[in-house]
Amino acid sequence: MIKKVKVTLSEKLILIFLLILAIFVLGFTIIIKNKCLFVKDFNPQTINFDKPENIVVLNVECGNVIIELYPEVSPKAVERFKTLIKTNSYDNVAFHRVIKHKLVQAGDLEYGKKNKLDYGKIGTGKSGLGTINSEIDAEFDYRKGSVGLARTLKYNTEDSQFFIILDDEPLFEGEYTPIGKVIYGIKILEKIKYSHRSEYVLRPDFINTIRMYGIN
Repeated sequence: MIKKVKVTLSEKLILIFLLILAIFVLGFTIIIKNKCLFVKDFNPQTINFDKPENIVVLNVECGNVIIELYPEVSPKAVERFKTLIKTNSYDNVAFHRVIKHKLVQAGDLEYGKKNKLDYGKIGTGKSGLGTINSEIDAEFDYRKGSVGLARTLKYNTEDSQFFIILDDEPLFEGEYTPIGKVIYGIKILEKIKYSHRSEYVLRPDFINTIRMYGIN
């Protein structure tokens, strides 16, 4: 006959503690791995826009970032941005330059595509459409969420690369061509992968798609 072994109170408490610890570790692991867990996504179809023709939906890993473009501020730059969006040129392009809490940059169409990343040249690629002139004369406050075209150290070298700032950057005013501002989803951009060692990211996050609102 097999005798039942009586479990002591201390053994029960230890078992409960181990179960709680295991649940905590599992939950913490899930949270760490899922960086998008507490980030709100936005459905543009549920939002009423004053100027829907100037709304851009940038889709990334954690959801939709909704940008309003300002053609009245920078007509040529916005025209270039829209042209590249309408040809799906930004799909699967890396966020190759990211500064934590400061800036995310993407749009290298030549060396930043997911299937042909070139870490030695990324950030120098072109669109094939040529450069455009800087549009920096209009007043524009580079506040958190502002979107601008990147350039080299020289003016009039804007092309396809763009950046979005994650904090106010008054020193950018009069230096970089503005094209718009994030109106929903700035927290999503704060989850873009960055490097502690460099502004340029190894194995970066990518743009899924960028589309003009209402155009699939």
